[in-house]
Amino acid sequence: MENTLGDFLRSRRARIQPEEVGLPAHGRRRVQGLRREEVAQLAGVSVDYYVRLEQGRGGSASDAVLDSVARVLRLDEAEAAHLRSLNRPPRAAAGRARGDRRLRPGTRLLLDLMTGVPAFVLGRRMDVLAWNALGDAVNGFSERAGARPGTPPNQARDGFLDPAARTFYRQWGAVAAETVAYLRRDAGLHPDDPALAALVGELSLRSEEFRRLWADHLVREKTGGVKLLHHPLVGELDFGYETLTINGSPDQVLVVYTAPPGSPTAQKLALLASWTAVPDAVPDAVPDAVPDAVPETVPDAVPGPAAEASDPS
Repeated sequence: MENTLGDFLRSRRARIQPEEVGLPAHGRRRVQGLRREEVAQLAGVSVDYYVRLEQGRGGSASDAVLDSVARVLRLDEAEAAHLRSLNRPPRAAAGRARGDRRLRPGTRLLLDLMTGVPAFVLGRRMDVLAWNALGDAVNGFSERAGARPGTPPNQARDGFLDPAARTFYRQWGAVAAETVAYLRRDAGLHPDDPALAALVGELSLRSEEFRRLWADHLVREKTGGVKLLHHPLVGELDFGYETLTINGSPDQVLVVYTAPPGSPTAQKLALLASWTAVPDAVPDAVPDAVPDAVPETVPDAVPGPAAEASDPS
């Protein structure tokens, strides 16, 4: 039987050397990092209790105990929240498993109105639920959705199993680690999700890199950062991105790519916008695309509603 809580705690204490927390490191150690009894001592709990906690037999620990363990293991905010989720698995709300792909009309309208930036809605398991025209022009969501009818594009599946992803993401290794860490967080919040278990199983069987990263038990919350891409038509794109929570839809986030006005990326984005505004205007390729290729005027808006991934339900 899988003991995810124990695996997570063991992976975290393996990162910390005794001298980092003021303990002597005498003799040869059989384990990497801190021993169980050392974690218990530093956290102020009995060795027996910590052993039972790590073995998944400790029941629901108090906030004080979990906070002490998190302090000793130097967990960040996302990791500490993950520890609580593993120790006290949240109860799935009725209908959440089937309803997490539904977008509120206001969210769809917001995507329609965001004509100047690439944007998309990310749901559970890193499913891409909807996108606007520029989000599609940059990421190719429509094409990816067409490759698996009835199933939304999935950032994790495509990132690890589509060979083109390693060229598209100029920092593929960092993107891969971030993707797995985000899935780990999702697994902690939804431990009984069969669709997530199936996705993790598929990726573990088909991707050695995914198996290795999954075993590291990294946990991150998707917030913001930098996304460096190589687009097949316009070349290199350097985006910042922000992840915004959607009130009333706790399992969905709005991801927005940004570029400073006047930057090469902003000008290439304007070029993509002009092509998406005119049917059949996209060329087969634009070798060595440069800012000079951007027309003097670009339509103020990209017409057409935001696309939404089909939901088999």
